[in-house]
Amino acid sequence: MFELLPQLNDRNLPWMDTIHPIVVHFVIAMALIAFVFDLIGVCARKPALFEVSFWNLLFATAAIFIAIIFGQVEAGLANPYGASRDILNLHSTLGWVLAGVLSVLTGWRYVIRSRDPLKLPLAFLGAGSLLSALVVVQVILGNQLIWVYGLHTVKLVEAMRAGQV
Repeated sequence: MFELLPQLNDRNLPWMDTIHPIVVHFVIAMALIAFVFDLIGVCARKPALFEVSFWNLLFATAAIFIAIIFGQVEAGLANPYGASRDILNLHSTLGWVLAGVLSVLTGWRYVIRSRDPLKLPLAFLGAGSLLSALVVVQVILGNQLIWVYGLHTVKLVEAMRAGQV
């Protein structure tokens, strides 16, 4: 049965390169820009930006689940070592938390938009700032996994296959 699975490449992946970071960059950009548009919309009294923010939240919510699916598969193939295990576990857990927060905020935003699309409660801006902070922490953890610990880099995979790590 295992012979039916694709061979792993020099990055220890069944596909050319990591897909999780590609998808997750859309989530990062859309989630952060949604908060920025809300902030500008409230401060500059430009409620048209609330519509842009809503659609960014909606697509970020859909994209985060795709990012999580690829992230879980790629994490399973990463062979984390040392402290990278703890960071990878925290990164994975926080990814699921972010999916939940994004889903709740998108649902809340849908209700707000349905009732009065020209107003946004300050409590929602507070929740948006919390979301933005979680996204920044998640980015820091993801960067550590790649730039400090080198998960899915050719040199680390070679070293692991040679038994050096």
